[in-house]
Amino acid sequence: MRVDSLARDTGERLSLKPRNSESGFVDGAWWPRSRDLTAEVPELATALTGPIGPVWRVAFPPSAWAVTVRELICHGRLIKLEGIDSQNVHVVHVTGGNMRRVTLVVIPPEADPVAAGRVLAAASGQNDVTCPETLLHGFGVPLASESALSRWESEGGPGETTIGESRR
Repeated sequence: MRVDSLARDTGERLSLKPRNSESGFVDGAWWPRSRDLTAEVPELATALTGPIGPVWRVAFPPSAWAVTVRELICHGRLIKLEGIDSQNVHVVHVTGGNMRRVTLVVIPPEADPVAAGRVLAAASGQNDVTCPETLLHGFGVPLASESALSRWESEGGPGETTIGESRR
């Protein structure tokens, strides 16, 4: 798995913006093979070791993942899996040993490979500041369940309302 590619090849699963980019909402995109975070984190941690140092924490929205443990050992290192109910359902935050944190938009495992490749490329584009929902929806990738998205928006996530309007 190459990390800093633009992910033009649909076989790519992770893409990051170049180091000198404006971060925006996300630092890149990740397309896991399943919703089993315990199974997916080792490959993610291996790929991110160069850019952020050894991974020691992955923060995730519990409603979006099947997680059975709070910690796992990967390549002899402890990685904490921290479920945060209020976290955006479309992202994970990964923190490495040099205290660098990356926020990745998560492409659903069942996404169409062509659409997933486009999201990987767009999310890692130089100075891209597009929000996770727009990145996914803009390329035809289904968003998280309406109930999870509604809950996130009700907790302050970006809705499409303006000041003075109420949410539906």
